[in-house]
Amino acid sequence: MKIIEATKTPSSPNPHHVDARKLSDGPHAAVVMITLQPGESLKRHMTPVDVIFYVLEGTGTVEIGEERATVGKDTLIESPARIPHRWINESGSVFRVLVIKVPKPTEETKLL
Repeated sequence: MKIIEATKTPSSPNPHHVDARKLSDGPHAAVVMITLQPGESLKRHMTPVDVIFYVLEGTGTVEIGEERATVGKDTLIESPARIPHRWINESGSVFRVLVIKVPKPTEETKLL
């Protein structure tokens, strides 16, 4: 059994310059927890694989392709491979989202 405490996992350097903690990087999937402070956002980017987002805390705005929605805690969002997407924290409190990439990417994410 492998147990990972998200808050004790260090943030990894990333092109978005936000708190991104790689929680699992197994052979079949990658899991990252992203924390956005008020006013922070991810840069618009495309992943080579499908992504599942699960909101852990707060309220954030997600953009996938031409669609935009504001979502809160305990919401799951599916984002297909190779569709531009990003997260924005327009609220006044912390926003945390779990990012699950399936299958594990073999190509790099592309910033747009």
